[in-house]
Amino acid sequence: MKRVLGSPRLGPIVVMAAGLLVLAALSHKAMTAGGSLVPEFVLAQWRGGLEHEGREVYDHRAEIVDAVGLAPGMTVADIGAGTGLFARLFAQRVGPTGRVYATDVSRWAAFKTAVLARAESLGNITAVVNGETDAGLAPGSIDVAFLCDAYHHFTKPWSMLHSIYRALKPGGRLVLVDYERIPGKSPAWILEHVPARFDKATVLRDLEDSGFRLRDEETFLSENYLLVFQRP
Repeated sequence: MKRVLGSPRLGPIVVMAAGLLVLAALSHKAMTAGGSLVPEFVLAQWRGGLEHEGREVYDHRAEIVDAVGLAPGMTVADIGAGTGLFARLFAQRVGPTGRVYATDVSRWAAFKTAVLARAESLGNITAVVNGETDAGLAPGSIDVAFLCDAYHHFTKPWSMLHSIYRALKPGGRLVLVDYERIPGKSPAWILEHVPARFDKATVLRDLEDSGFRLRDEETFLSENYLLVFQRP
């Protein structure tokens, strides 16, 4: 089910949190350049969890965005967007004539993505709360789907892959970044964090069994891998 942020179904917790943040902003008289009422120190805390030096995908974010291969006017979905780091970078690449969907199963994550996008005056990002079996995207609505360190969190990977496949236009691409899980080689924290069934070989088989075809692989990452698939 697709729930675009801002609908009445956000729930009382998110609404209350939003109200508290607005009150905090007013008390600090801190309005960002983009018009967000959330104080900059709060925005910095939100970014800091996933957007920091030492996290490989953050350090190589420019190369990753290049590998996605976006052009002005395209529509891209950042699925499992977290704080929306890549969604915001994609928004700059596709420009005002393009569209970015930042989806997440967490309403709080979607709310933060929407606020951070507003703080950067990015009006072409739509935050979507999706379910565990559905990406929340209309059939044939996107040119590119992007998953960064998200696939290994899927509880229903087959259903999600089928949903993403339907959302892609014919010839559309799925760009997948995730952790290399190699016993005896990968760091212990990756082996603990990523379930054994989400090793690269199994993920590749999942995608191909779902109808995707491997088109390319980038090799500039070490802790992660980057695969580019295409919907026929």
